[in-house]
Amino acid sequence: MNKFDLNRQTANLHGHFPIAASTPVIGITGNYADLTCKLGEGYYKQVIAAGGTPLIIPPSSDPSVIINTLERIDALLLSGGADINPLYQGEEPVPRLGGINQERDLPELLITRLAYNRQLPILGICRGIQTLVTALDGRVEQDITTIIKHSQDADRSEPTHSVAIDESSTLYNIYRKEKIFVNSFHHQAVSQPGSHFRVTARANDGIIESIESNEFKPIIGVQWHPECLGEEGHPLFQWLVSEARKFQQVKQLHNNILTLDSHCDTPMFFPQGIQFDTRDEHILVDLHKMTEGKLDATIMVAYLPQKEWKMKNGRWTENDNGMMPKDFADNIFNQIEQIVSKNNAHLALARTPDDLLTNKLAGRKSIMLGIENGLALQGDLQNIRHFRERGIVYITLCHNGDNDICDSARGNETFGGVSDFGQQVINEMNRQGIIVDMSHAHERSFYDALDISEKPIVCSHSSARALCDHPRNLTNEQMRALARKGGVCQITLYNGFLCRDGEATILDAMRHLEHAIRIMGIDHVGLGTDFDGDGGIRGLANASELSNFTRQLLARRYNDESIRKIWGGNFLRVMSENII
Repeated sequence: MNKFDLNRQTANLHGHFPIAASTPVIGITGNYADLTCKLGEGYYKQVIAAGGTPLIIPPSSDPSVIINTLERIDALLLSGGADINPLYQGEEPVPRLGGINQERDLPELLITRLAYNRQLPILGICRGIQTLVTALDGRVEQDITTIIKHSQDADRSEPTHSVAIDESSTLYNIYRKEKIFVNSFHHQAVSQPGSHFRVTARANDGIIESIESNEFKPIIGVQWHPECLGEEGHPLFQWLVSEARKFQQVKQLHNNILTLDSHCDTPMFFPQGIQFDTRDEHILVDLHKMTEGKLDATIMVAYLPQKEWKMKNGRWTENDNGMMPKDFADNIFNQIEQIVSKNNAHLALARTPDDLLTNKLAGRKSIMLGIENGLALQGDLQNIRHFRERGIVYITLCHNGDNDICDSARGNETFGGVSDFGQQVINEMNRQGIIVDMSHAHERSFYDALDISEKPIVCSHSSARALCDHPRNLTNEQMRALARKGGVCQITLYNGFLCRDGEATILDAMRHLEHAIRIMGIDHVGLGTDFDGDGGIRGLANASELSNFTRQLLARRYNDESIRKIWGGNFLRVMSENII
């Protein structure tokens, strides 16, 4: 074929469009010098060889440019280059500091933080590993003095020293070697990886040569230049493109399903003056984190601390702030409504499954309302109708202490289960179309509620007692009974309900979920994070990380329909069956 025949060449491209559309896009930060954004050919050629589509990202700190770029890529590659200005670490420059690149520093630090928040796969190369730790609370040594020369004079394709790899690392899984030989063009290096990373490779002189996420995120930084090492460097690019393909699959799946978290306690932080429309560091759920984690909807509860109210002569008294339980709950719902009104371009209330779907199609996140602790009823059945008219989805009948409705898992077995008044409450909730939630309830209360309720009930944030022996968790027998009655168990991310000793991680949450699936079946499980109520674990620390839950489900080969059910479909079924 004549390579100068443009018409012929263009015609041949048409057959490649479907392939290109499914190829993950790898954004590569461009270098900058002499008024020119440029990139070494090794980066984009390695990406193409690994099956990705390279996209060069020019250095711009414009937020809209960065965000729009991140929306269009499936992974980020931080390329090599000049030193990073030490002022970003609060340090003055030492005399041996190399040249810095002011055009690149701020744009790359910003895009790194935002890519991290969005769970994008990231590969940092040389300057890129230093960008990672500078952006994410680690430290870079401005100038290293060691027994190994870390800035070689040989050709860039020539390895000049070795690095030892941690056998428990992703890097080891990529190379399947304890030692590899690499090139080196730097005098800065990572001195402290920070809380987000762990060291996975070192040179013989102890210099950190590789880091990776310790939060189950697909992020690796290397100090050498694999793009120059040909086949020896290629596995890292294969890893990045593979992770980008997984991220692309997560995005596509989230576009086609509705994701619901059945329990969050963010209103507990309202007295601190939180800003829901910003990325507020004080809370785990806000509009930005919901967007970053691709979470469509959350059920925010009005939590009523049991100890704030006392019963006197058969009636609940005011708390220390002069509020009755019902007014306390209504005040929280008023504040939620104000937040929604203020952000109505991006946020809406929902009462039904149809509302949730309508909001998603309109590009709005949804907030649904719940009550945690039935003492909000103040012992009056008429208040059930009142809260139904406010749009309440469910009422958790008790919390950590018995109330006038039922015994708590952390109570004194006052009634031996559900009280006579509690039976009336459940019957009226059925009539009003409000779901009965038995998280926090004593086992006898749980079984009583199953017998009394004519509609399926839920445990909005509970886990498996067989894996973590805690009275708040459900036994296998409870799980089976709940499934037989059509209910759902929403696995929670509270550390103490996932493991009795040590730190729980996303892997523990997946163990509890898969245990519940084995016991109950795929139609009776979901996720209730308990974010801002002490929920949140490594790998699923806040709403921005919830897409990692989907990555874990895909890695375990759950199909799209099963993931749809887990991510809210099962809970929506129970909602539909409770609606009057």
